[in-house]
Amino acid sequence: MNLIIRCRMLRTMLKFCYLLAIAILLGCGGEPKKEKEVDHSPQESELQQQQAIRPSSTILFFGNSLTAGMGLDPDKSFPALIQERIDSLGLGYTVINAGLSGETTASGESRIEWLLNQKVAIFILELGANDGLRGIPLSETRENLQAIIDAVKNKNPETLIILAGMQIPPNMGPEYTSEFSAIFPDLAEKNEAYLIPFLLEDVAGVPELNQADGIHPTEDGQKIVADNVWEILGPLVQNK
Repeated sequence: MNLIIRCRMLRTMLKFCYLLAIAILLGCGGEPKKEKEVDHSPQESELQQQQAIRPSSTILFFGNSLTAGMGLDPDKSFPALIQERIDSLGLGYTVINAGLSGETTASGESRIEWLLNQKVAIFILELGANDGLRGIPLSETRENLQAIIDAVKNKNPETLIILAGMQIPPNMGPEYTSEFSAIFPDLAEKNEAYLIPFLLEDVAGVPELNQADGIHPTEDGQKIVADNVWEILGPLVQNK
């Protein structure tokens, strides 16, 4: 009788050891899975954070008929040519052409706010030519340009600003013409903005590079203007 009891007890102990061994094996097998999940969590969290703080990739051209590409198909304007160059380099920026024919600095100031509803990485300001051609007081032109720059900075201090320098014919007299040209480098320095010395360099005054009005560039002229812009813009988008 004692022998039977001992056998039963031995079988019970063996069964217990067997179950214990299985439990230990299952526990060890499940542990790496937990470690794997813990290892990946910080990586996923970091990726989400990077996506959340990813900077804007919008380049906004804000100007008049020169920016709008008056007299040409929109895809022949220099902002469109800049977009083509950006795409060919795989830089991932999106160009918005906010050029409006006839725009003065005053009308530009009145419509700038609603254009800044989206975050802008680089803001290119090309206004003032119509002011000069109309003989608008230089103090007003300067104040309006500064107000536009202030609006951009207030909306997003991280936005890079490029100011397109402009020159006008001497119709208004040498003093007015000289002071007009000086507005752009002065404002660029004051606001720590980048400057395109003269947007129409190598295009203005060249008949074959301008349309019949002698003011707005042809397709070939737009290509040169795009080169002038890219000289300043290119390093910014390639190094940012």
